[in-house]
Amino acid sequence: RGLLGLAPHPEFASNGRLFVRYSAPPRAWTPDGYSHTFVCSEVTIDPTAARATPEERVVLELAQPQANHNAGSLAFGPDGHLFVGVGDGGGGGDVGRGHVDDWYERIRGGNGQDVTSNLLGSVLRIDVDGGGGPPSDSPGVADYGVPSDNPLVGRDGLDEQWAWGFRNPWRFAVDERQGPSESGTESGDTALLVADAGQNRYEEVSRVERGENYGWNVHEGTDCFDPSAPAEEPAGCPSHTLSGQQLRDPVVEYPHPSVGDGEPTGIAVVGGYRYDGAIDALDGRYVFADWRSEGRLFVADPTADGLWPVSTVPVRGESFGTFVRAFGRDSAGRLYVLTSEQGGTTG
Repeated sequence: RGLLGLAPHPEFASNGRLFVRYSAPPRAWTPDGYSHTFVCSEVTIDPTAARATPEERVVLELAQPQANHNAGSLAFGPDGHLFVGVGDGGGGGDVGRGHVDDWYERIRGGNGQDVTSNLLGSVLRIDVDGGGGPPSDSPGVADYGVPSDNPLVGRDGLDEQWAWGFRNPWRFAVDERQGPSESGTESGDTALLVADAGQNRYEEVSRVERGENYGWNVHEGTDCFDPSAPAEEPAGCPSHTLSGQQLRDPVVEYPHPSVGDGEPTGIAVVGGYRYDGAIDALDGRYVFADWRSEGRLFVADPTADGLWPVSTVPVRGESFGTFVRAFGRDSAGRLYVLTSEQGGTTG
């Protein structure tokens, strides 16, 4: 919880508009027993000032049933619409407080597989400049428009949702390099590279496109997710929903140490960027990390199909902390890595 993400408006240099994602206490409308409130707000920064004004415009509020899986990434697409990552509501196994029933009989709680009851477990796409139609009914704040080309507009589902089937999309970035779509053809649509934190066995990154389902809670990575089945004997699971929609596989997958050995392994993926800076050897490659960094970054080599090969890169220097929080990028394409020596919210 806390401050989880921020994104400058595409015209930030002239309008100073900055969008932030943070956690707040429960509101009067929050259901009993819920943990806190998901807030996406706009603040303004005077170009001559060192900090933002205290006034904010709350864009979106959501009730968060449990304390974890809060996602937090924000990113503007090339058309000026804002992508917002939303976790599945928290807890383990996609069950418990705040999880709705879904179509997958083996695990009947599943916000990521439900597109009609709430916005959890999804990547949203909204118009923060207004217009585009009314947002879904919400007891909290909903001060934005819905782009008319979102995939569920005019269909059964909540119009803000752009892609779904996520557990905890902790960090994502717009994939600015054109590549094949999930159907194998060249696509002009925006794609995101979304790092989705796994449960106990696998971490994953998906190349996410509009209207697609990325599998949680049916899949963890490319494997089945079934907390009742022994890890060494995973049961078979569906590749499509009951309505026939395919569950998309990630482009990057790596195991937890309890599942695999060698490199890479980890316990919580932290998404980065495709590299577009001055280091020729990294050009076009996806640079990311695990939260428990152990002094290394990960580099994935994009391929036309299947999983992208991943290698590890050791980082020299005592300033590289034990834990990776996030990545940043400047206008010259240089990457920045935010690290800490503390695993929690101190230090």
